[in-house]
Amino acid sequence: MSPAAGQTGRVVSHHGRESLVEDREGRLYRCLSLKRVGRPLCGDYVDWHPETDETGVIDRIHPRHGVIARTAYNGRVQAIAANVDRMVVVSALEPPPDPELINRYLVLAHHLAVEPLLWLNKTDLDPDQAERLLASVFAGHRARGVAVMAGSPHTGEGMETLREALREGTSVLVGLSGVGKSSLIKALLPDRDLRIGDLSARSGLGRHTTTETTLYHLPEGGDLIDSPGIRALRLANIPREALQPAFPEIARVASGCRFHNCQHRNEPGCAVRAAVERGEIEPGRLATLHHLLDEAA
Repeated sequence: MSPAAGQTGRVVSHHGRESLVEDREGRLYRCLSLKRVGRPLCGDYVDWHPETDETGVIDRIHPRHGVIARTAYNGRVQAIAANVDRMVVVSALEPPPDPELINRYLVLAHHLAVEPLLWLNKTDLDPDQAERLLASVFAGHRARGVAVMAGSPHTGEGMETLREALREGTSVLVGLSGVGKSSLIKALLPDRDLRIGDLSARSGLGRHTTTETTLYHLPEGGDLIDSPGIRALRLANIPREALQPAFPEIARVASGCRFHNCQHRNEPGCAVRAAVERGEIEPGRLATLHHLLDEAA
């Protein structure tokens, strides 16, 4: 039976001029976009109409939020996924967590207005070291209200807690190479290879499907966007004035600085530096803010 004319769907992948759109019943269609519509992204909600039982045309892209971008080889920032609700920042025992990198991911999550979740992976390698990291590197973030979880896809430790946290909305995993994102995705999506085969057959992309940003439905609920393209963290497109608000404990204290434009370096009457000296603000957090302000300048 032919699908109903004119409906809303979601883009599960995009390649070249074509998008793979899923309808309300979970069927997939290869769709082209009208020129006036623009370029769809994985995760977009779209209005579209069918042309055959397998193809269609995208008429409109719905307003987006939580747009994830990557930096191309030519330095241009390219959006690759939309409507992300949660950013899962993956660290591991090996390579060890980088506190500044974690801070930077949290700044990006704040700027995109998406929920951050910090996951410490590979805890089975050294449970005692994992506990030490949770009590040091991650303790401050947890105290500020950021969700912090830990576990191992190899032993299953912590995986049920993570699955429960991802049951609603759309999540994306980010982190350095080597932290085990692939193993984590395999554990969250045990039938991923079968789904890739189905997507390949429907889209005609063949092996290229595994290199594209793709949206999958998690078995327990929620969606996960798998993007091999997220390799580097770029914050240059975040306005300078949006940086300090991404550090809520600094922004709160900064209202007590003598000067409204205090940079919290050597200015007299700086309430933020005083809070650092009292141990109320982590020095590394202020250092990250300084680094970002310098880069923005």
